[in-house]
Amino acid sequence: MVGAEIIYQFFPELTPEKRDQIAALKDIYAWHNERVNLISRKDMDSFYLHHILHSLALAKVCSFTPGMKVIDIGTGGGFPGIPLSIMFPEVQFTLCDSIAKKIRAVQDVIDRLDLKNATALNSRTEQLSGKYDLATARAVAPMTDLWNWMKGKWAGNPRFCLLKGGDLAAEMNELLMVQKNLKIRSTGIADFFAEPFFETKKVICID
Repeated sequence: MVGAEIIYQFFPELTPEKRDQIAALKDIYAWHNERVNLISRKDMDSFYLHHILHSLALAKVCSFTPGMKVIDIGTGGGFPGIPLSIMFPEVQFTLCDSIAKKIRAVQDVIDRLDLKNATALNSRTEQLSGKYDLATARAVAPMTDLWNWMKGKWAGNPRFCLLKGGDLAAEMNELLMVQKNLKIRSTGIADFFAEPFFETKKVICID
């Protein structure tokens, strides 16, 4: 069983408060997972590897600056939004999902950890009225769908940081057919997290 220590190993700069919040996550999620299927039951033994460390791969590649407003599209159980909210307390995160029971659980996680910089919203992304500097998502939908959902919702230039897996060439090409001048960069998570789980997983940056 992989514990919270794996997070501290890759992010030794974490403050004691952040370490305490990360250490508290598993019990909170185990409690909720008995009531709402936030993550696969068989995944609880690998919770920190498959969900927390995976989410924090974005912190190794993407820039999160104080005051930035981030939308986490289709957050589900709160990934990557909850781990990123812990990591970057000066960034404002909106965790959005259309499934009400999941968002209620995510809001409870936010409340229990006292995350002042995170808000959970039960909504479809395309129905939001806010403006955002960055959008994150983990294996939610094809890039073209994410692009379309975010139209009219940018505070500045569009910018995505996504967690994806597998062969993404066709998906990237489809997006470039829609918006030709985009820059799309792919970084293998195995470049900085050596665990076999990350062999085919990537961070995709779009701007």
